[in-house]
Amino acid sequence: MNPEPETASAAPPDWLHIDSMDLDAQGIARRADGKVVFIDGALPGEWVSAAVTKRKNQWEAATLTEVHRESSLRVRPRCPHFGLHQGACGGCKMQHLDPAAQVAVKQRALEDNLWHLGKVKPDILLRPIEGPAWGYRWRARLSVRYVHKRGEVLIGFHERKSRYVADMRECHVLPPHVSALLMPLRDLITGMDARDTCPQIELACGDDVTALVLRHLEPLSVADLTRLRDFGARHSVQWWLQPKGPDTVHRLDDGGPELAYRLPEFGITMPFRPTDFTQVNPHINRVLVARALRLLDVQPHERVIDWFCGLGNFTLPIATQAGQVLGVEGSQALVARAQQNFDKNQAAALAGKAYAATQFVARNLFDMTAVQLVADGTADRWLVDPPREGAFALVKALAAIHQARIGAPDAEPLPPGAEAWQPPRRIVYVSCNPATLARDAGLLVHQAGYRCSAAGVVNMFPHTAHVESMAVFDLN
Repeated sequence: MNPEPETASAAPPDWLHIDSMDLDAQGIARRADGKVVFIDGALPGEWVSAAVTKRKNQWEAATLTEVHRESSLRVRPRCPHFGLHQGACGGCKMQHLDPAAQVAVKQRALEDNLWHLGKVKPDILLRPIEGPAWGYRWRARLSVRYVHKRGEVLIGFHERKSRYVADMRECHVLPPHVSALLMPLRDLITGMDARDTCPQIELACGDDVTALVLRHLEPLSVADLTRLRDFGARHSVQWWLQPKGPDTVHRLDDGGPELAYRLPEFGITMPFRPTDFTQVNPHINRVLVARALRLLDVQPHERVIDWFCGLGNFTLPIATQAGQVLGVEGSQALVARAQQNFDKNQAAALAGKAYAATQFVARNLFDMTAVQLVADGTADRWLVDPPREGAFALVKALAAIHQARIGAPDAEPLPPGAEAWQPPRRIVYVSCNPATLARDAGLLVHQAGYRCSAAGVVNMFPHTAHVESMAVFDLN
């Protein structure tokens, strides 16, 4: 390894200094003429050489070829399938970066998005929520492909920047017992009659059950069903089958333990189907829910609305503290399961631990209006946990009411009944996309009368570019 040049001008012309890192785990350098170079595999502070793979007027994309001065934050990747080599797995992007530094990169991304996209600066930065860096991924969608030339099946994530399935023999972000199933699963599918028509296996782990959903394009033979049952018995796996769309998912055989996860701090058990949305990382989810409720600071007499409530991951814990709760979700099927989960937990609650009066409704939250917002009634606090698209329509409706009340130019008229309606005093927003959070935060702060009192990252997906975060908005 060559010594670091004392100044940039002393560096050989083909060396590049990495100034920062983006969320695709690309090092960012600048050439002498100011052109930006994004370099796969390079870390901040390093001097590197790189091979250009794409040229544009303002930027170039490149791949690392040599590190002349290594960052102290560079670590040896645990997984042999991670890297820049041909066939490398694309499931992770940051295994070469120290986990604590990964969190710092994500925190910076959150702050940058809030400021540059929303012109919002939180009053305080919350301490990042962190958990195990390995074995955390209890949800995964694994591609399956039978390679005729090799006479074997590949099961795993896609290769880096490719649609091909990586030749994965182990995976350290999956739970160890699931990683150990990769090779047996390959043998299983290879020996099946339907080896050519099973494109996907979806993993869903509960606290007591490991469920695998086999997508199959043709009906399975009696022999294949026997093979699945034998495999499930040997490896303690619960098989589910998906012959067509998600609504066709069903258990191979009834009986056995229920697929569920627990929120022990609240005494809650959440049954779910393997294709339902649940958080990938159960360790972080428990901490996430606990912090969200502490920040929400619900009082026993208050009404709370949980927007994008899903199965009730936040709704049920809120119902242990509030006076009244409304859970709103776009999927009628999820609303039905949320209600079932609520009823089941309420029936099992200890004496004196009665839940708040709770209602679940299905509604398209991407088509929310001020009229509908008023119709849903006043709530003291909101919990908002949208998908990647964010909660723009919901926040826009809230802003429209505020703009009408202050007599802003071009404001829409107040909807009927809005005179007595009051906005929530506090909103806790859980986000899986810092860009849409920043957009919505800008509306809340600049048009709806709120301030961003706190924000911080949640490292739900270590070693990946995914940024989960949480922000708190208080009414001015």
